[in-house]
Amino acid sequence: MLKFYFHPSPNPLKVALLLEELQTPFELVAVDTFKGDQHKPEFLRINPNGKVPAIVDNGTPVFDSHAILLHLSTTHGKFVPSAPSQHAEMLSWLMFVATGLSPFSGQAVHFQHHAPEPLPYARNRYLKEVERHYRVLDARLAVSKYLAGDTYSIADMALWGWANFAGYIFGEKGLSDYPHVKRLVDEISARPAATRAQALKEKLMLKAEFDEETRRALFPQNASLAV
Repeated sequence: MLKFYFHPSPNPLKVALLLEELQTPFELVAVDTFKGDQHKPEFLRINPNGKVPAIVDNGTPVFDSHAILLHLSTTHGKFVPSAPSQHAEMLSWLMFVATGLSPFSGQAVHFQHHAPEPLPYARNRYLKEVERHYRVLDARLAVSKYLAGDTYSIADMALWGWANFAGYIFGEKGLSDYPHVKRLVDEISARPAATRAQALKEKLMLKAEFDEETRRALFPQNASLAV
């Protein structure tokens, strides 16, 4: 059975959504990143980068959320458009999320909420880049039902992973400045597969408090700054 190494954060939730959409059996394996499980040797053998998500599929480890999305969708032949033009669009938007929205969102959250001291330049830099990416996505979804045209695909699932957490960056207004993105995120969130993906965290006993142990587990490269 496929093993899914999971923590309920944006990138793992992309994969959780696809697994639930595929309705393929999997064993859920908790990786408590707040305690540093991602740095343990047994997990590093699966993902040398020490990040979630990861899977082991028929004995083969696959890591990075977008690599997993591509692997599973290709293996199952679902949620990837068959028409060459739409397939190309899907790949373009999937990579736009992978190389742009996802990392800029992660950095925006870090500098807004977790940096040990306020850094206005960094906060502004990442917030403005997140806003720019959402404007590009909103313009696309103003003229297209889904990112790859009229076909719901893994590109939309990749967007949902971070956009569903937009409040961590934009506060109470959430995605209100990007109505077409919000329309798609709301549509995906209403799907039964998304409900099941969100519920996975209820099956696990994970640390919730963000304390010094958590800070060192998530940002070990900064530990020397606290000395």
